[in-house]
Amino acid sequence: MAYKIVASQCTQCGACEFECPNGAISMKGEGYVIDAAACTECEGHFDAAQCDAVCPMPGTCVKV
Repeated sequence: MAYKIVASQCTQCGACEFECPNGAISMKGEGYVIDAAACTECEGHFDAAQCDAVCPMPGTCVKV
């Protein structure tokens, strides 16, 4: 599994990009995206996915 960013809800604040221990989040075009192949849901690093934990917009970083 992996997380994805709901583009219509993302405010492009960038908080998630700096918290991702795998470097799976990057700016693409006008919004942030998560590379599903690189996303480990922060297993081995944190107890919860950091993109979801730091996002100021609830429901923007979601598990797919």
